[in-house]
Amino acid sequence: MTLAAAPLRRLLDRRFVLAVVGVWTLCRVVTTVILWQVAHHWQDPSIYDQPGVPRYFQFATLWDGAWYERIATEGYPEQLPRGEDGQVRQNAWAFYPLFPALARALGAVTGWPFAVTGTVVATVLGYAAALVVAGLLREKVGRGPALGGVALLGSYPSAPTFQVAYTESLALLLLAAVLWMLVRRAWWAAAFVALLTGLARPVALPLGLVALVAVVLRWRRRGSEPLGAGELAGMVAALIGCGLAGLIWPALAWNGTGVPDAYTVTMSAWRGGEGVVAFQPTLERVQWLWGDLAGLLVLALGLGLLVLAVLGPWAQGLGPELRTWCLGYTLYLFAALDPWTSIYRYLMLLFPLFVLLVGGGWPASRRWQPTWVLVLRTVLIAAVLVGWQVWWTWELFRFVPPRDDPP
Repeated sequence: MTLAAAPLRRLLDRRFVLAVVGVWTLCRVVTTVILWQVAHHWQDPSIYDQPGVPRYFQFATLWDGAWYERIATEGYPEQLPRGEDGQVRQNAWAFYPLFPALARALGAVTGWPFAVTGTVVATVLGYAAALVVAGLLREKVGRGPALGGVALLGSYPSAPTFQVAYTESLALLLLAAVLWMLVRRAWWAAAFVALLTGLARPVALPLGLVALVAVVLRWRRRGSEPLGAGELAGMVAALIGCGLAGLIWPALAWNGTGVPDAYTVTMSAWRGGEGVVAFQPTLERVQWLWGDLAGLLVLALGLGLLVLAVLGPWAQGLGPELRTWCLGYTLYLFAALDPWTSIYRYLMLLFPLFVLLVGGGWPASRRWQPTWVLVLRTVLIAAVLVGWQVWWTWELFRFVPPRDDPP
């Protein structure tokens, strides 16, 4: 059996699959009740402008979903829209094409409107992502902690985006697949799926760091585990795939508009035309929230706790690749993004950290807690997260006309 085939066989273990599906379904039922209640009883009815389409599905197409609907039905603009001052305005080139393409394909087959196809695609991909995440975590920390991690991921405050017209499900599926392939040294497959992430979510930079760590670790073992020409070529392909993933969409935006920096100037439109300087948006945001000195102290404390959590012995079971991902992706968020209300969604991709919350990150030889303790911790933390999810849906996903903060 090849290294790549081994985790697939374990993933296809029927009892484990049924357990993952059961846990994820319970999470989705809870989220559906929350979304249904808000959509039918608390959302301003002015957003419901599609006769014949149930309110739940129209509600599920708010915010980014409206942009993806525009892309699925109209495509991307050939010219960047500009205001009277010449600045590029917000437009569809900020949103990656793979998710709306899948929703459009389903609509072509079924005749359903995007409000339905976008929701269905996100929900189905969410199940696929949960299975891949569970399989990866099981490889590293075992069955119980993997199920606990999936339960917390499915209960997370912004988990409703796993079943509305957002790309979280797709991004999580592709990311977890690449990480799993890198862990199992399936280099060529990792290279291919990494390229797909370049059409779904801008995670190429931290993903490339993980690929580099995986390649270096394999290279250092070449004395005890001979390295053939084919595997070496695959390692190079994985690095190249992650590198190209970060260039695909900016290149396509350039080709589609004729503007070399079409993607970057479009992204700057969400900051009023101000370009992004590394680390500056995060520093400005925390200082705005807590003051100059206190903001820096809060940021330093948060980053310190993360480093301690990921590098401590209680996280050894995750392995170097997943630990690198947690640190590299956090550094990327710190450097490149404006951490406002969307930070809830961005942090979901740090899914290995959920294993640490249930106490499952220790190496198998040092794991002490009985199963009932893990289950109890998972249930209690999940309950807290669900309560937070109610707040997130009410405060951020519910649209309050005429303007509101996006989730």
